[in-house]
Amino acid sequence: MYGFWKPRVLGAWRVPASGPVILAVNHAHNIDGPMLMGTAPRPVHFLIKKEAFVGPLGGFLEGIGQLKVDRDSTDRHAIGNALGVLEQGGVLGIFPEGTRGEGDFASLRAGLAYFAVRSGAPIVPVAVLGSTERPGRLVKGLPALRSRVDVVFGDPFAAGDGSGRRTRKALDEATLRIQEHLTDHLKNARRLTGR
Repeated sequence: MYGFWKPRVLGAWRVPASGPVILAVNHAHNIDGPMLMGTAPRPVHFLIKKEAFVGPLGGFLEGIGQLKVDRDSTDRHAIGNALGVLEQGGVLGIFPEGTRGEGDFASLRAGLAYFAVRSGAPIVPVAVLGSTERPGRLVKGLPALRSRVDVVFGDPFAAGDGSGRRTRKALDEATLRIQEHLTDHLKNARRLTGR
């Protein structure tokens, strides 16, 4: 990432140095996940759509510990693998919106709340900003070479209400709490970076 672009990483010290943690990342461009993997202070295991695991890229993704997920069904194998990362004290990266979009955390899927409540792992909000501002001249699908991309880490927070409940209502309430935290972090990250 540092060879092609100029990442500016802010607040990486907020990521707990050990123990399970979930990084909740906005997703506006294909480069957002790799940018976080290349700049995070700890190795990150992302849930990535199974369609990306083709050819040499598939072997590479598996080799660096990324997790294949079938987005068209409830993929129990992927869920088990993600929970396993957290049980072993690792870092799980999730795009809470489920797919690329505006990157504004406007519509969250329930997966993030499920993993956070089930594992008890804190969530660290992450905003990747600047990846969609200026397309490259040679490869229009990528940000311009040597352009600045900001990666802003927020304060960790607990998604659950402390009761330990895992009911549908508890997950819905956790999703609302998460969305509020993520939206506030994105607003602060934009103010901090001027983007």
